Amino acid sequence: MKGHWQRWLPLVFVVLAALTRWPGVFPPNFSAFYGLAFCAGAFFPGRVAWWVPMGTLLATDLALNSYYTWVVGVNAFQWFQLVNYAGFAGLVLLGRGFGARAAWLSLLAGGILGACLFYLVTNTAAWLFNPFGNPEYSRDLSGWLIALTRGTAGHPPTWEFFWNSIQSGGLFTGLFAGVTKWAMSTAREPEVRPAPEPAQEEAETEPENARRYQSPKAPSASHC
Repeated sequence: MKGHWQRWLPLVFVVLAALTRWPGVFPPNFSAFYGLAFCAGAFFPGRVAWWVPMGTLLATDLALNSYYTWVVGVNAFQWFQLVNYAGFAGLVLLGRGFGARAAWLSLLAGGILGACLFYLVTNTAAWLFNPFGNPEYSRDLSGWLIALTRGTAGHPPTWEFFWNSIQSGGLFTGLFAGVTKWAMSTAREPEVRPAPEPAQEEAETEPENARRYQSPKAPSASHC
């Protein structure tokens, strides 16, 4: 990407992703971060692909933890949040595997796949470590399936979170990938061949002009 789009697209994606994390703006787990992490890995170069999603995740976590601590009165910070960082880092790696040259439909499928894997990994970790001591998460197959489908009592079923993850992963990946590909196509300038230098052109035409206006030779003495 060149020009203004190269500077502004990451910022637009970051602001949109941050808004989707604020409580009450979107349904639970309906987040643009799946698409942000995946598309950052696919399109952004070098370290930018890492610090854009991971830096935004850290900044929004700090803001959310401060909000819950000072406004709601709940200590929201948990060591288990580190699992989310590992999951989003995996989405960046998945996006780098697809790359910017992948077709839009392939990127869309990759974003949906990434959201599904993120849900599977984080919910499996919630069942395995059980940081809140939920009695439903027994250390057997049924407890793992409960963590993936029904969840804990008093909360919406986790399959709703899964559905929101799929929808938002597809929506924001398709949006980010489509806008980025459009920006890349408009930034390409047509190739222009350089014009020959005047001195070189004059040197090439001079022999022809000299031959055209050269006077005829005088007949030789042997023909007299």
